[in-house]
Amino acid sequence: MLPSCRPLSHDRKYLLHHSCKPPPKRPLAYASQNETDEERQFRKVFQQLAGDDMEVSPNELMNILNKIISKHGDLKTDGFSIESCRSMVAVMDSDSTGKLGFDEFKYLWNNIKRWQGIYKTYDADRSGVIGSDELTGAFKAAGFPLNDQLFQLIIRRYSDEKGNMDFDNFIGCLVRLDAMCRAFKTLDTDNNGTIKVNIQEWLQLTMYS
Repeated sequence: MLPSCRPLSHDRKYLLHHSCKPPPKRPLAYASQNETDEERQFRKVFQQLAGDDMEVSPNELMNILNKIISKHGDLKTDGFSIESCRSMVAVMDSDSTGKLGFDEFKYLWNNIKRWQGIYKTYDADRSGVIGSDELTGAFKAAGFPLNDQLFQLIIRRYSDEKGNMDFDNFIGCLVRLDAMCRAFKTLDTDNNGTIKVNIQEWLQLTMYS
């Protein structure tokens, strides 16, 4: 017989909505006083990318990412779609504005840079895509050792009919994995590997992602 579980507290319900997000925006005063030279340089670049509202919309993210990958002929991709960029914004959007602020964008950007390096490393045959035989190692290097059942589900969802995964699908998959893992770890307060949510909490966590 399974042990009984207490209903989620108000604090845990709040975490459910926010746990798969990066840290919230820091006040500008804090940023200006405590940023490193590298962070200040990144902020200047962000200001150029984000425009007057200082936030990156899904359309702006799509344009940024597609402009960058167009310069990398070794990355095979159909380009980032508006739907995949909406999904990435959703799981990074800590204040539910529908756009990415500086800290949110920086978190995503740093991950994309790291995962791009992994993608190139595991594209051993330099085909521009990662084959199914290379993907297990790539996910593990990114910090996600997957069991066979989950791996096969991911292949069916994000790879083509030959089992190959291109760059935009690789990034979209890892963004989702990262968000879901962080959400689970935040809710698993006693670190026993299980959580309990009701249907409304589950939908709140999964639908805006």
